[in-house]
Amino acid sequence: MSTTTRTATKQADQPPTDAGLRRGVMSGPELAAQAIANIAPTAVVAFTAAAIFVGAGRGTLLSIILATIVILCVGYTVATFAKRHASAGSLYTYVSKGLGPFGAYLAGVALIIGCWGIAAGSLGGSVAYMSQFLVLIGLPASGVLAKIALAIVLGGLATLFTIRGIRLSARISLVLELLSVAVILVLLVLALVWAGPNAWDPSQFSFTDAPISGVAAGMVLGILGFVGFSSADALGREAKNPYVAIPRAIMWSAVAVGVLYVFAAYTQVVVLGDSLATSASPLEDISTTIGMPSWFAPILTFGVGASFFAVVVAPLNVVGRIIYVMGKEGVVNESFGRTHDRHLTPHRVLLVAGPAAILLDIIMLAAGVAPMDITVWVDTFGTYGYMVAYSLVAIACVIYTRREKIPNVLVWIAAIVAVLSMIYVFIANVYPVPAYPLNVIPYIFLVVMLAAIGWYVYLAKKFPQVIVNIGNTETDSLEGMG
Repeated sequence: MSTTTRTATKQADQPPTDAGLRRGVMSGPELAAQAIANIAPTAVVAFTAAAIFVGAGRGTLLSIILATIVILCVGYTVATFAKRHASAGSLYTYVSKGLGPFGAYLAGVALIIGCWGIAAGSLGGSVAYMSQFLVLIGLPASGVLAKIALAIVLGGLATLFTIRGIRLSARISLVLELLSVAVILVLLVLALVWAGPNAWDPSQFSFTDAPISGVAAGMVLGILGFVGFSSADALGREAKNPYVAIPRAIMWSAVAVGVLYVFAAYTQVVVLGDSLATSASPLEDISTTIGMPSWFAPILTFGVGASFFAVVVAPLNVVGRIIYVMGKEGVVNESFGRTHDRHLTPHRVLLVAGPAAILLDIIMLAAGVAPMDITVWVDTFGTYGYMVAYSLVAIACVIYTRREKIPNVLVWIAAIVAVLSMIYVFIANVYPVPAYPLNVIPYIFLVVMLAAIGWYVYLAKKFPQVIVNIGNTETDSLEGMG
């Protein structure tokens, strides 16, 4: 009997010898930490407003506000599921409730691509800023070999933290993100104080002259700045009172980060004005403009690098838990459905996903790709996965609430906004056709998805009982397989 068949048939009758994921250890703030760390707001603040300003100008705030509304709509559909179902499977499990096994499988694969892509891409960002930080404090770290060494060290630490435990990795992510956000907020507040009477800029709230096409294009970048915000939904087993804590973590993390983005964008426009459109590093330019002391530059650089590192850790946690559930259900090899004897984490998955991200960055660095180009290219690949997963969960939520006779007027509104926005974001990323290699990334994503669909077809023909199990593993049945 094959591995897949054994997985499907033995779950019900084999006494578990693996304790499974650790139950009920994470508080609400720790869940929010996982969600916020997955977004990496400091890293987003460092670049997004400048990129939006190129097309949207003084309509930059409007782009970010509209993007926040779209993300809250996506979050509402996710939270609707999270109030009623708790699992380590995240959107993979939720989508099964509305779209059945195939929809769940597509969502699971798309989310794995999204999370792993964001982790691998953000490792490049962490390498870029940590390398710059070391140079600023007098250490030689600008060469290719030094950056490869940083990729190995940072990627290895991220993998280690996720294996050692979700609380450890979430707390590390929270501390790093809070420190980096604090540094950014100090800079932004001091910048407004420096601006004096000019700190009030009513033109940013007058949208009559905002270019509509530029605002719409800016929404794309704004939405991408929230990617990964719902990652707390993969912690259904580890969360205390998951049916309340997880929905709150999802929605409030989106609100908090949205407010931060609005404040940061407003301040950048106030201080830098039209030069924001040509700024390669707005935060550094603000620091120079307002006369911050020389010792602040290394702190600022370290803060952004730490934020990127936090977003390497957080998505790996989600990858581990989705594939863990897939291992339980027989979709992948059953060995991935087991946890570490002592740490109770899906270590086998993490020992593949973490080193794979490191290896990709090493190959690209060795080929002469700049670390921040790795971030842009690989994060773009991951973003396509998130867009598919978000669209599927929104559609599934409408079907699920209608079938269960749950009042769903708000669900309909949120789902329509979410799906149409994701479609628009996809179109905006492929047309006009971007420069190489961004122009080929959608096709790489398509090939990976087609290969995954091929595996689904194989399972359906050879092991139909596995298909029945897809997406049906709730929190209480995650007791391990042995």
